[in-house]
Amino acid sequence: MQASVAIVILNWNGKKLLQQYLPSVVKYSLGCDVIVADNGSDDDSVEYVQTNFPMVRIIKLDKNYGFTGGYNRALKQVYAQYYVLLNDDVEVTKGWVNPVIKMMQQDTQIAVCQPKLMSYVNKNKFEYAGAAGGYIDYLGYPFCAGRIFERTEDDNGQYDKPREIFWASGAAMFVRSDLFHALGGLDEDFFAHMEEIDFCWRAKNAGYKIMYCPDSTVYHYGGGTLNKISPRKTFLNFRNSLLLLYKNLPASKLQNVLNKRKYLDKLAAFVFYIKGSKDEYKAVIDATKEFYAIKDKFKDKRNPLVDSYPNQVYEKSIVFASKILRKNKFSQIEKSIK
Repeated sequence: MQASVAIVILNWNGKKLLQQYLPSVVKYSLGCDVIVADNGSDDDSVEYVQTNFPMVRIIKLDKNYGFTGGYNRALKQVYAQYYVLLNDDVEVTKGWVNPVIKMMQQDTQIAVCQPKLMSYVNKNKFEYAGAAGGYIDYLGYPFCAGRIFERTEDDNGQYDKPREIFWASGAAMFVRSDLFHALGGLDEDFFAHMEEIDFCWRAKNAGYKIMYCPDSTVYHYGGGTLNKISPRKTFLNFRNSLLLLYKNLPASKLQNVLNKRKYLDKLAAFVFYIKGSKDEYKAVIDATKEFYAIKDKFKDKRNPLVDSYPNQVYEKSIVFASKILRKNKFSQIEKSIK
């Protein structure tokens, strides 16, 4: 491999995860720099890596800056043509790097690319966080080829062709290093969750492509830092989804979309409430309140030149398609993605 590739794993008190998953990264990433960026851990995960994997470089940060701030600070200290942002709960496979780098080398308009993300727990199923590549609907709700809301598909070869997508999962995201910095890195106001969608949307608005490479496969455990039903995660997802729209939507569509989201997010909160998930209900309400309290701070981050949605957007409502029409396979809605 002639390109220089740095695989950067952000760690926060993740010794058990590093014990489980780092060995595969070291074994199957020959020719790459493998780096653990530590987000101010207070367990002995750094000592574990230093003792057992002396070939792995350690970057120590003084505190937990979240996913966004941690990566931004660490990647300023990493020099390579391509970065791979890799979660600490991902098992990689033999030859996983080369197909993605080859694809990106063949097309300089590809800013970001992701491999096929499969479930570590059920290896025949796509994994929630990225599956076969990410998309959004016109209201900003994310989903994936192979995963719509909580429903994941079995892998039967249906997504074995490379495709342009809207967003690549931050669990295993390949990105050109020069573009990462030119686009300002990850937005630190997001802290965690949805930040990769924001980054990919900015890249698309700048004229670049986001791709899915099915010839590379990794297995993601998921929920390694925040539980899947964590109120904190719910808060971040709902708040950051609104920030995502506010930053990237064309002005002509923004208010209409935010009005519809206000209604749908209230409906989501109500569903949590009637199911007895009071903490989740409060998280959604608090997320909406915080967005409207801080949104003006994001005015300078809006791109005034954007006048339309980029491609790979589902032009209908994924909530309506999934919850009302029961279309829970990507193939059922794919034709409506422009």
